[in-house]
Amino acid sequence: MQLLRAYVGAQKASIFCGKAVKQPINRLMCTKAEKAEPKAARGTPYKQMTIGIPKEIFKNENRVAISPVVTAALAKKGFTVNVEAGAGVGAKFSNQDYEAAGARVGDKNKVYDSDIVLKVRAPAAAELPLLRQNGTLISFVYPAQNKELVDQLAAKKITLFGMDCVPRISRAQVFDALSSMSNISGYKGVIEAANHFGRFFTGQITAAGKVPPAKVLVIGGGVAGLSAIGTAKSMGAIVRGFDTRAEVKEQVQSLGAEFLEVDIEESGEGTGGYAKEMSPEFIKAEMDLFMKQCKEVDIVITTALIPGKPAPKLISREMIEAMRDGSVVVDLASEAGGNIATTKPGELYVYKGVTHVGYTDLPSRLPTQSSTLYGNNISKLLLSFGDGKENYYLDMEDEVVRGSMVLHNGELMWPPPPPKEIVQPVVAAKAGSAIVKKAEVNPFKDRLNQSLVYSTGLTGIVGFGALAPEASFTTMCTTFGLAGIVGYHTVWGVVPALHSPLMSVTNAISGITAVGGILMMGGTYMPQTTPQILGAIACFISSINITGGFLITKRMLDMFKRPTDPPEYNYLYALPAGLFLAAYGAAAYNDYSNVHQMMYLASSLCCVGALGGLSTQSTCRTGNALGMIGVTGGIVGTLATLDISPEVYAQIAGCMGIGGGIGLTIAKRIEVTDLPQLVALFHSFVGMAAVLTCLATYMHEYPTFATDPSANVIKTALFLGTYIGGVTFSGSLVAYGKLQGLLDSSPLLLPGRHMINLGLGAANIGAMIWYMADPSYSLDLGCLLTTAVLSSVMGVTLTAAIGGADMPVVITVLNSYSGWALCAEGFMMNNNLMTIVGALIGSSGAILSYIMCKVMKILLLIQPQVPGVEINF
Repeated sequence: MQLLRAYVGAQKASIFCGKAVKQPINRLMCTKAEKAEPKAARGTPYKQMTIGIPKEIFKNENRVAISPVVTAALAKKGFTVNVEAGAGVGAKFSNQDYEAAGARVGDKNKVYDSDIVLKVRAPAAAELPLLRQNGTLISFVYPAQNKELVDQLAAKKITLFGMDCVPRISRAQVFDALSSMSNISGYKGVIEAANHFGRFFTGQITAAGKVPPAKVLVIGGGVAGLSAIGTAKSMGAIVRGFDTRAEVKEQVQSLGAEFLEVDIEESGEGTGGYAKEMSPEFIKAEMDLFMKQCKEVDIVITTALIPGKPAPKLISREMIEAMRDGSVVVDLASEAGGNIATTKPGELYVYKGVTHVGYTDLPSRLPTQSSTLYGNNISKLLLSFGDGKENYYLDMEDEVVRGSMVLHNGELMWPPPPPKEIVQPVVAAKAGSAIVKKAEVNPFKDRLNQSLVYSTGLTGIVGFGALAPEASFTTMCTTFGLAGIVGYHTVWGVVPALHSPLMSVTNAISGITAVGGILMMGGTYMPQTTPQILGAIACFISSINITGGFLITKRMLDMFKRPTDPPEYNYLYALPAGLFLAAYGAAAYNDYSNVHQMMYLASSLCCVGALGGLSTQSTCRTGNALGMIGVTGGIVGTLATLDISPEVYAQIAGCMGIGGGIGLTIAKRIEVTDLPQLVALFHSFVGMAAVLTCLATYMHEYPTFATDPSANVIKTALFLGTYIGGVTFSGSLVAYGKLQGLLDSSPLLLPGRHMINLGLGAANIGAMIWYMADPSYSLDLGCLLTTAVLSSVMGVTLTAAIGGADMPVVITVLNSYSGWALCAEGFMMNNNLMTIVGALIGSSGAILSYIMCKVMKILLLIQPQVPGVEINF
């Protein structure tokens, strides 16, 4: 394994493969013995290394490489962090903030003498003499545009990493500073446009007159363009977007904007899935479209760049002169010359009545936000060099290390070899057919496909009715169907900022698996049979998930609070909760038998309200409160219907009390940065509870299964609940391990993994066929246990093959799985509450997974800065 030297401490001894030597080492490859050393034995301990954070001297640059929060994280790892006095003033971070975080604030000479220097901008001429010989520098570099600078750094034997050179692979998303800064540029560009525009963005009709909405055209569907589209749309404007790549159409439309197309259809996909230079015919049609739009819109925002070359001219002088007086244009490519012919880079001026915003420092105009995001990117990249826990070393077989490296001890390493994760190329058109006319729409075929889908669905429903074992099953199917539709429609309105809290609250609600455990509990103060023991364990671990999940949601929502926000008085939600439970208690005490189902209905509606409440910032805390009321009401309703002894009630109270206390303790003490992975850990409890409840139910209900052939539907639900629960349990643990850093975040691509997964799937199907065919108790239980083990292994193999950066999406998928497992429990226990809540979580989790995949895909549209890649919007 290839490792690089690092200079440590005053002795500046070279470290190579974990061995300190006094002489320079010219070789790059470790010996086989050195390769065999455990990772912990290689590299330099963090506590022996220093990091320098200088003050940026570039004109109008207000950003700083890391924030005090990131400083504290690095200091906690053992690094000595040296910060130049006043480095964070422009970003509103004081010297005292850094000192409180554990940094040493001093002069620039000490900062530049650190082992590793972290910067935002590439070093200026005045900073080059200050850099340590043979030191390490991480910053934006743009080696294609700054060859002279790279040569100067090479002369000092610098090891140089470019934040703009980080490879675009899934696990490197967390290091992607280009995306972070482009996101801010897109947002700030819209704010600047609104500041210089003479009207509201949103339309209004008032007594004083009518205000039409602003019309905004955003050219480009990369990170900056999509950020601008989302911001302008949220401000109420009519937004139109344009990009040459077909895949961007769906992303633009998902943000609520209209996607513009030309009459000629031509693939804009270039190398690696990025935009390419189009044909002359397409460009002419494109220019005609832009001219037409400039006559109609109020604001134009452009984002097109060509790495290492001047930005392409997309908006001509004639187009600008065709715009109405008072219009605004924002050129996000102005630093590279601009996409607009009349742009003056770095300036704000008016030409023929059109305000031109040509600022080249938009991220620096939001310095606190941009420094915070950049600090997260650069610190995560730094910690990925080595084992991420105690030791720093460079693994040249790591795609991120090799891809982001520009110089190694002065030796030019850029450009790197292409990444192993290769985007599937678009199939090229035949020679001479670069321009393809739009495919003709076939209305008959489209309508036929739709009719076949409806035919399948409607006849399938009738088939379920024919196979239904009893009337209660069809009622449960009705409940399931309606709840699934509600969950599907509810989650679409959730704003992206609340995706994580929504995952957390649905995870807490899925702890309603405690109801299944409660129904299986019995004995005295202690369970006495195996089903009772399994039920008690399920109740206990579900309680950890419930209390911990709602507290995690609260802490996540607290991160959005500002000191200036008015008080919220959330304790007032205790009033409806108290009245709800009191009214139910009085009705149940007086033997109103129908009140129990209405209690379940009210609790289910509260869970629906929880999902709906988490859709906006203004209602999210109400949603969390409704979730608590819904789960509490469901559990209380279940307890009220049981005919059990006081000793069993005490047993249930003990299980839930101890489990709930553990959940609260963990959720309260965990670091804020660890909250997402804690959701994954708690989510594994839901999967395990589902497996245990299914096993307990089979053991308890076996006499019914043996004598009633119509119970096969319930047996099927038991098997499916066991399978889904096993995948959810182990998959969530792997997701937690990757997010927490306990497991390697890179994908674990086992040899023949697809065949392994197919084999596991086939084995589960075989177990189910045997399980349904033979009514033997021992054989059926063996099949259930087999699928519990096989599905757990499958959860590991499926999740481990996914990179750590994609774990949030994995968690939402597993969250959806847990909902379907909960549905299976509801069917097998004929419990409306579990069926409704399960359908809500299953359908909403599936849609949230789809939405997050689209968001993750949007974030990957940033252009890599490598030669040969064409225009990127």
